[in-house]
Amino acid sequence: MSDACAVLRLENVARSYAQGTGTLEVFRNVDLSLQTGELVALVGPSGAGKSSLLHMAGLLEAPSSGEVFVDGRAASKLPDMDRTRLRRDYIGFVYQAHHLLPEFSALENVAVPRLIAGHSRKVAESGAERLLSMVGLERRLTHRPAELSGGEQQRVAIARALANEPKLLLADEPTGNLDPNTAGGVFEILVAMVRAEGLAALIATHNYELAKKMDRTVALDQGRLVAT
Repeated sequence: MSDACAVLRLENVARSYAQGTGTLEVFRNVDLSLQTGELVALVGPSGAGKSSLLHMAGLLEAPSSGEVFVDGRAASKLPDMDRTRLRRDYIGFVYQAHHLLPEFSALENVAVPRLIAGHSRKVAESGAERLLSMVGLERRLTHRPAELSGGEQQRVAIARALANEPKLLLADEPTGNLDPNTAGGVFEILVAMVRAEGLAALIATHNYELAKKMDRTVALDQGRLVAT
């Protein structure tokens, strides 16, 4: 499949920040394509720019130069409302912290994105229940985050990220706050969900053992993105 058909394509992307009288260059000349069904690990030391790259891929941050294509559409220079729609309709996010709404149940947390997208409550909750069952939480639907373990909270966050049936999943250290045993289980569920839903996924991680389980690995190394 050609790069033109990629779910995500970064073309000659760079990011730099003004710092005092100079410029801090985070990365430059980054090219990357993700196809449907492909799981890619993004590795690199702390401070290498992994989070910035994910924010750029998710249209939360604009590149200093270059272009981000989402489902074939040049996206980084679109108006705010158009970028918001692309994020809502095409991209799911999972972060290191689950960011669940504490006053809502697991079911309600996963239903919220579908409600925002305009679905009825019945449709939103039906889809949320299906996803929570897929991550093994069918008996925890009415539990609030404080009543769930760390691994269960992150599984809810994964289900929520997939609520609007995105084509692309971006995950930033999704198991970073979990103990090794829990992290492994959550990661296996994440991979299974990505495979089952037929997504492209870019997952930043410090865990090289988890990275080996993905289809391929790319690394940010001294401002460059290289295959490993």
